[in-house]
Amino acid sequence: MYLARVIGRVVATQRYAGLDGVALQLIQPLDEAGAPMGDPLVACATVSSGPGDFVHWIDGREAALACPETYVPVDAAILGFVEQADVLGRDLAKPGQAWEQPRASGAQER
Repeated sequence: MYLARVIGRVVATQRYAGLDGVALQLIQPLDEAGAPMGDPLVACATVSSGPGDFVHWIDGREAALACPETYVPVDAAILGFVEQADVLGRDLAKPGQAWEQPRASGAQER
């Protein structure tokens, strides 16, 4: 399992039939310090996650098994929310203790 921050939503008007009703989220993988690691990627959301949420996710074949319909063609799936991640005395789930997605000007607070 890996850590990530949800940074957006993906809208797909056409998709594989087994993914109907499954939300697609854009996530930014994070390293052990909470900083961005690699490029953002699309993940199936098996929980009601949204932009700004701190989540844990899996990739590979296990990601397909986490979806409601098994053996769907996905590379990543969000499994749940991270409420606390203590690394060297810092809680990466708390605002200001890890990397934060910059807010676009005029963005609304949730």
